[in-house]
Amino acid sequence: MNALVGVVFSGLSPLVVEEIRDDDTLIRVLARTPSAEPMCPRCGAPSGRVHGYHSRTVADLPMDGRRVVVVVRVRRLVCPTRGCHQTFREQLPGVLERYQRRTPRLTSRIGSVVRELAGRAGARLLSVPAVSISRHTALRVLLRLPVPRMRVPRVLGVDDFALRRGHRYATVLIDAETRERIDVLPDRTADTLETWLRDHSGVEIVCRDGSGAYAEAIRRALPDAVRVGDRRHIRKNPAEAALKEVAAHSACWGKAGPPPRTGKRARTNRERWHHVHDLLDRGVGLLECARRLNLAPNTVKRYARVPEPERLVRAPQYRPTLVDPFRDHLRERREQDPAVPVPTLLNEIRELGYTGSQNLLHRYITQGRVEADRPALSPRRVTRYLLTRPDRLKDHQQELLDTLVVACPQMTALAGLVRSFAEMLTPAKGNNDLLTTWITATRVEDLPHLHAYTRGLDFDRAAVDAALTLPFHNGGTEGVNTKTKLIKRQMYGRASFALLRHRILLG
Repeated sequence: MNALVGVVFSGLSPLVVEEIRDDDTLIRVLARTPSAEPMCPRCGAPSGRVHGYHSRTVADLPMDGRRVVVVVRVRRLVCPTRGCHQTFREQLPGVLERYQRRTPRLTSRIGSVVRELAGRAGARLLSVPAVSISRHTALRVLLRLPVPRMRVPRVLGVDDFALRRGHRYATVLIDAETRERIDVLPDRTADTLETWLRDHSGVEIVCRDGSGAYAEAIRRALPDAVRVGDRRHIRKNPAEAALKEVAAHSACWGKAGPPPRTGKRARTNRERWHHVHDLLDRGVGLLECARRLNLAPNTVKRYARVPEPERLVRAPQYRPTLVDPFRDHLRERREQDPAVPVPTLLNEIRELGYTGSQNLLHRYITQGRVEADRPALSPRRVTRYLLTRPDRLKDHQQELLDTLVVACPQMTALAGLVRSFAEMLTPAKGNNDLLTTWITATRVEDLPHLHAYTRGLDFDRAAVDAALTLPFHNGGTEGVNTKTKLIKRQMYGRASFALLRHRILLG
């Protein structure tokens, strides 16, 4: 029996177990402290003189789905040193902690759960193995978990995340080499980050996004540090500019269906284009044009960038349908007999395997998709083909792309610029010189959206050059932000920033 008790309650080995009682849903362990002479916590003198006894009740790890309670008889002893404590109560580190009602191993088990699930969810999960705590106790245990000791990294990653999107933001700092969390700041202002950088010297390289506040803070606090731009945004921003350029030239490549050139929307677009350009020719500014025409400023900018109203035409955006596999048969039948009834076509393609409705077939025909040379393309799909590596495109996709890029000189230039920019995304020496050449070639072409992107590069050129030539990046910080979103969904709506910061650093 003693051997069995030693195996089952091995965590209570510093105690002398005297009895184990089975009280239905509760297992009660009666124990006492060993007879050794404990040390006085103040002077360190051993004492064997007992002043009195009292009991302590602590919870231990559950067993067999039942709670375990340990009742320990503890001695109060008299200190032999004059002027020291008159009496003191003996402690057993690892079993009985001061002022605690749980053993350290049970506290550790609770901490491992609430570290991942926080208050309510942690309390619900712990109730399954018969550990009964409230959500408030779970949060107190979580906040008592020690966070890693802060150290100053050589390569610092800086990025912001939303506490309340569009209203409040915070800043997370990590070691860009080891992905270790360093600190979380309550806002994303330049003064807050500058204060942190001045208080923690030793940072040599800073990886950040294109935020002007972060750039200003680093410039003031670390003028000699190397600033590395976020490679993700350097890749994403030209892709968005390419999408706008493709959409602006949809009248050139959009031959997949009858574009709405004579509809009400097309007439409205042409009228607005003429009104905007008439005002611009008379020297009226963009904001004043928006006020006079009762349009949004961004809408006026879009009309102002387009040199001719035909470029405002968008290619029709059709989703794949059940009729697509039978388009060749429908085209052939309508060429033979233009007046063939729709029910007749429906019966024919149903024999070939069509499972859709007659209304779907009727819409497909009236939209002009049967006579189209190919399924209609959206600007986003064309842009995806442009941004995809040629060796990853299928043969028919590559053939289609080759046809689209020769639709107009601007599309041809855009395709070449996109491919040459993609070659610089792998960090290597000399990419900064290639970027200069790329910017010069871009500004020669009639691509206003790419011109806006190149002007943005000029404002932060040193950080962009470092991102294209050095191996450091801000991907680890983006990963921390992704995990932070999960934490926020679990608990941040009803908790404080201090708890959110604690959980991020524990991660």
